[in-house]
Amino acid sequence: MSPSILIVGLDPALVDDAPSSRAAFPEINAEVVVVDVAKERARLEELGFTVEACLLDYGQTAEAVYRAALTGKDYDIVVIGAGIRLDPVLTPVFEVLVDATRELAPRAQLCFNVSPSTTVEAVQRWWPERRPLA
Repeated sequence: MSPSILIVGLDPALVDDAPSSRAAFPEINAEVVVVDVAKERARLEELGFTVEACLLDYGQTAEAVYRAALTGKDYDIVVIGAGIRLDPVLTPVFEVLVDATRELAPRAQLCFNVSPSTTVEAVQRWWPERRPLA
């Protein structure tokens, strides 16, 4: 069975209209997020991972959506995206996600990217046997 990954991030449809996201990441818009996430997901699948995504809002339903994504699944890795982690407005959401992961997926390795295009790099820091051969 291939290792499983849950990638957690902001719904790209919300990124362009959120002042805090625009301030935290002025060079990133919804189109960049969609393209980079798709590329990283494809690369992870090529490396043999099973990948699912969990897209969140700015807190209204984020915890419920995330808990539903974790319930009944056994993920090896959970990647919490930089858009949630590095936007100061979303610090409470990030804290809720970490606590929910500890509760519902205690064996999952937490990984953190620094942009939508660094997800593979984040996973490979914690799952080195899936690094491509040089």
